[in-house]
Amino acid sequence: MNFSLEQLQAFVIVYEEQSISKGAIKLNKHRTTVGQVISNLEDQVAVTLFERGARNVTPTHEGSLLYHYAKQALEQVKTFDKVALSLSYGELDSITIAYNSFIPHTALSLIRAQLTSDFPNMRVRLLVRTQQEIRAGIEDESIHFGIVNITNASAMSNLDYILLGQMPFAPYVNRNSDIAKLDSNEVFTALQSSRQIILKSFLDENMAKKITLSPHYDVVDQLSLAIKLVNDNLGWTLLPKHQDHANATNELLQIQCPQISDDYYVPLALWSLKTKPIIEVKKSIKAAFDRYISLGQQVQ
Repeated sequence: MNFSLEQLQAFVIVYEEQSISKGAIKLNKHRTTVGQVISNLEDQVAVTLFERGARNVTPTHEGSLLYHYAKQALEQVKTFDKVALSLSYGELDSITIAYNSFIPHTALSLIRAQLTSDFPNMRVRLLVRTQQEIRAGIEDESIHFGIVNITNASAMSNLDYILLGQMPFAPYVNRNSDIAKLDSNEVFTALQSSRQIILKSFLDENMAKKITLSPHYDVVDQLSLAIKLVNDNLGWTLLPKHQDHANATNELLQIQCPQISDDYYVPLALWSLKTKPIIEVKKSIKAAFDRYISLGQQVQ
């Protein structure tokens, strides 16, 4: 079967608006025209997509199933347009990389060094953003790459992505704190009753239930501030095990207890659009992050 973009677009818009009239307004077409397009599509697929009401339409079960595929097809068309447009462009002279606030600075420094080696004249902007902000920024092309926690990421997207790996987190305290002096069997209870420093980005990604151990917690935006507060013995926090905080200060101590036998793992992905100039840059970012993970494993 061959479907036109007009049919798929009309189907998706009417589905989302739950109305042929509203869909026609959004498509800037006459209601009768949109209704006929939908009817023609139903004839082609041999199923009823909508139950018609006096003012609104209700998607059928079959319509709901086909909507997701139609939506993805249209997103791919958008990507195709952007790829085709990018083929006429030369190498990017500047890029913007957005990242979640818990990404260690060592990883970002390795990425910048790799880009300096591979693209000496390229300017780079590094910005802290939430997952939602990164998705919107890539789609409107104000952001070229996003290093994102994908624990709760939506599957439907026109974004290209590659998995960077699982970043392990562990509890850290000030080495002179009361918790650091406890037997390992007493640590978990102490963590639950002590102030926890939580990164806001975890809460933004709906990870509160997974990472919150204590009802007594403060929320901070920056990884560096979380480290500073723990360093000053003002609480404890979950930090990336690959982070170089152990070398930056002698005051932080990773603690272990039977109740936290496994690390807290956060899956990371590199988001971008599928455009020709970006492909080579993406390889450099991935290579730098692979090196970071490898160095962390050596330390462990």
